[in-house]
Amino acid sequence: MTQEKEAMSKEEATSRLLMILSRHVGKEHAVDMERLYERVFGEKVAQKINHTRKLRTLVTVLRNQGIPIGSTSAQTGGGYYLVRAGSELNDYCNRLRRRALNALVMEARLRKIALPELLGQMRLNLTEGGADAGSDDAA
Repeated sequence: MTQEKEAMSKEEATSRLLMILSRHVGKEHAVDMERLYERVFGEKVAQKINHTRKLRTLVTVLRNQGIPIGSTSAQTGGGYYLVRAGSELNDYCNRLRRRALNALVMEARLRKIALPELLGQMRLNLTEGGADAGSDDAA
């Protein structure tokens, strides 16, 4: 497959994903990852972790574009969905913040410094254009 064809198929898959998710608004309407994969790519999932990687990558691309795609791992009704504006969006953003803060707390512990000191160093690096600006080493 040529690079141009591959890029077009990613674009088409991204469009299909967004179209399908537009029918799954709200956590209670989440669509299972395997079912979503089959609907986007038109093929069954052979191996859940590796085979669905391209779906998870597309979800990340859309999230990075500001599309609020939520996920839930509930036993029944788990999967992906578009986050509703209002309190559901606020709850989703709070979950993201908690995850980010937990990662920063772990980094501070590994570096054996206080979290406020780590945050101060990060702020300095961002304002001074330091070597760590834009780095994702802590991820």
